[in-house]
Amino acid sequence: MKKTKSHAFGKDIYLLGRDEQGICYWLESPVWECSWYWGFGYIKTYTNNKNPHLAKDIGSHQHASKFLSEWFTSWNGSKPILKNATFTDKEGWELSELFSQFYFLKEAGEMFSRGKANCTNTSIERWKKPLLVKEINETILLKVMSRILEILTP
Repeated sequence: MKKTKSHAFGKDIYLLGRDEQGICYWLESPVWECSWYWGFGYIKTYTNNKNPHLAKDIGSHQHASKFLSEWFTSWNGSKPILKNATFTDKEGWELSELFSQFYFLKEAGEMFSRGKANCTNTSIERWKKPLLVKEINETILLKVMSRILEILTP
C-alpha cells in the first residue's frame, strides 16, 4: 500500500494499512498532553474510510502498545489486524521496536516523575528524577516518535 499522510479532527494522521474488510487504520501524530506526558500510539478508524479529513466521527480507537503481535505479524499464534500495510517487513520490525520503546519510556518517565509506580501512595523521594524525566520527555521520546513518523511519511 502507498504511504499516506492526512488530517482528521485537528491532527495529522498516518495510514498504517487495511484489515481484511478494507477498513483503514491511521496513527495519530503525537500530542503533549496535560503539560506532563506524550499522547501517542493512538490508532483510529474513521466513519469516512476513504477521506478521514471528511469524517464526522471516529470509528474506533486502539493502541499500538502491542504493535508486533496485534498489528504487524503473526506472533505466538496471533493474527495481525493489518492485512495490507504501508510499511515494509523491515520497517514493521523497526516500528514494533520503536513502539515498545515508546511505551516503556513513557511509563519510566511517569514513575521517575512521581517516585512511584502509582499503585499506592507510597513514594520514595530518591526515585524522583526530574532531570531524567526531562531528558525522556524532551529528547529521547521525541527521537522515537520522530522515527516512527519518518517511517510512515510518504
